[in-house]
Amino acid sequence: MMQGRVHLYEGYTAHQCAFPVRVMHSWGIRTLLLTNAAGGINKKFLTGDLMLIADHINLLFQNPCVGRNDPERPRFFPMNDAYSPRLRKIVQEIDPEVRSGVYAAMLGPSYETPAEIRMLRLLGVDAVGMSTVNECIAARHLDMEVLGFSVITNATVDEDLSEEKVEHSEVVQVGKAAGPRLRSIMLRLIPQI
Repeated sequence: MMQGRVHLYEGYTAHQCAFPVRVMHSWGIRTLLLTNAAGGINKKFLTGDLMLIADHINLLFQNPCVGRNDPERPRFFPMNDAYSPRLRKIVQEIDPEVRSGVYAAMLGPSYETPAEIRMLRLLGVDAVGMSTVNECIAARHLDMEVLGFSVITNATVDEDLSEEKVEHSEVVQVGKAAGPRLRSIMLRLIPQI
């Protein structure tokens, strides 16, 4: 439904980043499908892989539910099932080659340093990006069912002396190339939601 999103690195607040989710909920939407481009932290992941988000780590250190709370919603809510196990199971039946892993969101807009990549691996992160977490948190606060996909658009560089650089144009190109496979999965998933 949406093509793109706003990000914290553009100067928006976490609340503003999550605003479209709240609008969709007000329209009666109860299931949220999120996609992003992410760097592969897991060394087994290849450029172009699709990863189902099983869980996330919020390294944005912001939350869209900070501030005044809607009295119709709980102030404190669980995130242990942030990404729907039911929907993830359906996707894995549709395409068993889809990876699964933990996504971390960092502020950006710079890509990660080698030391940050080593830290992320120590934390158990499989992919890193600059979005998705605020939308997921807001959706779960609204009791929406959430499914998240990361397109692994580049292998991250974790050697201090490496000559390899992440080129944004390549990230965009890989993301576009993964589109048909992701679209095929979505078209088979949506009737089962």
